[in-house]
Amino acid sequence: MKKISLPIRFGFVTSAVLIAYFLILALFHKHVNPAFSFFNAIITAFGVYEAIRLSKLESRETFSYGEGFKTGLITGFIATMLFTIFFLFYATEFSPDFLPELLKEMHGGLGADVGLITFVVAIMGFATTVVSTLAVMQLFKNSKNLA
Repeated sequence: MKKISLPIRFGFVTSAVLIAYFLILALFHKHVNPAFSFFNAIITAFGVYEAIRLSKLESRETFSYGEGFKTGLITGFIATMLFTIFFLFYATEFSPDFLPELLKEMHGGLGADVGLITFVVAIMGFATTVVSTLAVMQLFKNSKNLA
């Protein structure tokens, strides 16, 4: 249980930071601009980085690439799921006029509804998690280099 508690904690913290960033953008009415969502990747990557870094510090001798990769994936997936649930709640209950504004800002929308947009948010989060974990693990993998 101890091995999985670290990525769960970091998943919750990362999702809290993602939600806080979204709400700060909403204060200035910038949350309808999709360009600001690129910073979500940086937040997620930092959460994954910190979870893997602490995991390696806790078990330096037994740390493996697979263990670090699993830690990063769990952290990012939990953060993505919690943020997606928040996004769905925000778009349907808290601010119903958010999605029409977002789709207008994107110049189109092709008849997209809340389900499709929420699905896209989740897929983008999962993709960011996988890419971030792969990139971060390059920093923390044990080198077999003899030179």
